Amino acid sequence: MLSLLHIENIAVIESADIPFGSGFNALTGETGAGKSIVVDAIGAIIGERTSRDLIRTGARSAFVSAEFTGLPDLAWFRENGAGPDAEGTLLLQREIQADGKNLCRLNGRPLTVSQLRELGRQLLNIHGQHDGQQLLDPACHLDYLDRFGGLEPAQAAFRAAYDAVNAIQREMTALQMDEAEKSRRIDSLQYQIGELERADLKEGEDEALNARRNVLRNAGRLIEAVEGACQALTGDDEREGAVALMMEAEQSLAFASAISEEVADLRGKAAELRYAADDLAELVRDLRDRFDVAPGELDQVEGRLDVIYRLRKKYGDTVSDMLSYLEHCRRELDEMRFSSDTLARLEKKLSSSLKTAREKGKLLSTSRQEAARALEERIQRELRQLDMPKVQFKVDFAPKAGEHGMDVTGMDEVQFLMSANVGEALKPIQKIASGGELARIMLALKNVLAENDDVTTLVFDEVDTGVSGRAAQKVAEKMADVARTKQVLCVTHLPQIAAMADTHFSVEKGERDGRTYTAVERLTPERRREELARLTGGAHITPAMLAGAGELLAAAQAYKRGV
Repeated sequence: MLSLLHIENIAVIESADIPFGSGFNALTGETGAGKSIVVDAIGAIIGERTSRDLIRTGARSAFVSAEFTGLPDLAWFRENGAGPDAEGTLLLQREIQADGKNLCRLNGRPLTVSQLRELGRQLLNIHGQHDGQQLLDPACHLDYLDRFGGLEPAQAAFRAAYDAVNAIQREMTALQMDEAEKSRRIDSLQYQIGELERADLKEGEDEALNARRNVLRNAGRLIEAVEGACQALTGDDEREGAVALMMEAEQSLAFASAISEEVADLRGKAAELRYAADDLAELVRDLRDRFDVAPGELDQVEGRLDVIYRLRKKYGDTVSDMLSYLEHCRRELDEMRFSSDTLARLEKKLSSSLKTAREKGKLLSTSRQEAARALEERIQRELRQLDMPKVQFKVDFAPKAGEHGMDVTGMDEVQFLMSANVGEALKPIQKIASGGELARIMLALKNVLAENDDVTTLVFDEVDTGVSGRAAQKVAEKMADVARTKQVLCVTHLPQIAAMADTHFSVEKGERDGRTYTAVERLTPERRREELARLTGGAHITPAMLAGAGELLAAAQAYKRGV
């Protein structure tokens, strides 16, 4: 769970420490006080996209850190070789700088923002007011259903088969051209192949030619240097070389080696030096012989390199690239010459791949139908608990339109239907649901989906918009139910929901020295009564309002004890 959130210089919050508790945490405050900024800070610490505009005016950077405890063994920990410390604490930190850079750390270890985002998705879920808009979008309904059913493996199997169909179709499209275009392309390929074949390129030829040109351009100096070394080692008509002198030294020491062990050692070393000098002389002679330069060889090398240079501008930076391009052209030409045969072969392959894709698609559809029945039952149960016993909820299926009756998502068009009143026909949810109904349906859906994942913390940002009265009480009770197994953080304006919380924070805005400041306070029982009275009746709090707040708290405690 999220046990401590620290915020520095984010919007109107200069500095705040929020020690969240287990179970149900509520944040209340006047509109504009900064409640949603707390949610923005939580979003930042789990890798969500942020803006430099989030940085408090006058500050060089914004900083947020979050301490998590009691976490399960998440897959991310195993995949990245990092996780909680020996005490089971996971500390995430993120600094947002004015130049747009982000510095992220896990227990002091640097992370990328993408790594932080991957981890954040496994730590907590944030549900905001915009989620209701997603519920209105039929394009999101299929994703909700698949997540509920845990259908990722079936999705992946179908997607692989569908991708294979698309790959074959792309091959066929490339071969299916009109005769005039085909003739022009064949002529172009034949010209390019002929030009490259006439060049008779050899792998690595350009590198070898450049090296030889370097030698030829400096042949005079190289030959002079090597010849000088050869004469110094082997001698000439006027002087003896180093090899002969070393031999003479060895022979001189040989006469005295029988008399003195020290002289014998010196003779051995002289012999080693003579052998080394002799080997070196042989190597130098071989090198001198290789430096023999034929007349006009430099011109020949330059001419060959010029041919390669002209080809390079058209076919690749290196001879290796040109040879690869040549093979590509030969394959394409063969395919075009025998395109009818290739198309026939691809037609058979496409038919087989389509059969496989349809089989995988039908298996996925069957699994979705089963998941839909279970989801309908679970949503109906949740809605009854949220004081919507007459609402009917159904997952409607239709075949996918378009080519082959499928796309990357499968063979199904899915949308959620509902009937809000007895006797009314089921209609698309986006056409008939009110704001309060949407809020409760979304809460039901989120609660159902949360049952199937390892996320331990759920954040609700004013998802109770449009809910009031008896419905508000049912939403509060549902939040309390969810908080039995998950940590819940809820930004709310409703006193019924705030009263149900185990821990209650107040977010208040004020001014000091001409600047706006927001403070987050964990409320004592007395302060909590005052805040609930404010939520109920406004700024002017009367004894009756305080008494009503006390009754609200007592009723909430009674419900939770009964749970």
